Amino acid sequence: MSAIIGINGIGKSTLLRTIGKIQPKLSGSILLNSRDLKSYNALDLASLLSIVLTEPLVSKNLTVLELIALGRQPYTNWIGTLSDKDKVKIQEAITMVDLSDLQYKKCYELSDGQLQRVMIARALAQDTAIILLDEPTSHLDLHHKVQIFKLLKSIAHKTNKTILFTSHEIEMAIQLCDKILVLNKEVHDFGKPDELIQKSAFEKLFPIDTVSFDPSTGSFKIKK
Repeated sequence: MSAIIGINGIGKSTLLRTIGKIQPKLSGSILLNSRDLKSYNALDLASLLSIVLTEPLVSKNLTVLELIALGRQPYTNWIGTLSDKDKVKIQEAITMVDLSDLQYKKCYELSDGQLQRVMIARALAQDTAIILLDEPTSHLDLHHKVQIFKLLKSIAHKTNKTILFTSHEIEMAIQLCDKILVLNKEVHDFGKPDELIQKSAFEKLFPIDTVSFDPSTGSFKIKK
């Protein structure tokens, strides 16, 4: 599980959306399985990479089960018929994200935290090696932020998938992520949280007269 962190406007979402081929790259190159990202068509890419963005749902009138089933779209026939394998993948995702009791509810009946779990389950049902999430804990309270992060870590480690997400929750990322990419104006650091602490990567994020980073606790302190 890896996070992309940095100040507002530094390019976290831009980078994530570029990796997901939602928008064209500004420069450089992106390789997926040693192959240039631009060479993949939409269907091929959808079997390798799934994305959970912050945009609101087009329709919340779908049931939880119907929304999660959309994750199987890259594999269904032209009329969208679900095979037995598709149904198994859907139920596996529902179970892993603990949505069995909610699967027949309409999405408009859910809390923000529950709906975020549904979106993660849809990505799981898509059964890709890589899952990208843009600000998966935005608009959630502290308890539900922690729940989502712990769920993502559990999924990454149990299923051997790569989960990459953007976040402003830097302290939680330090505690729970395997690796972090720190976007800064001058230098971008990538590595394990403890390695980044040793490199003083987090101290460079904010003006030192406003916020300071305590490497011994892995947390930020407000300068009074």
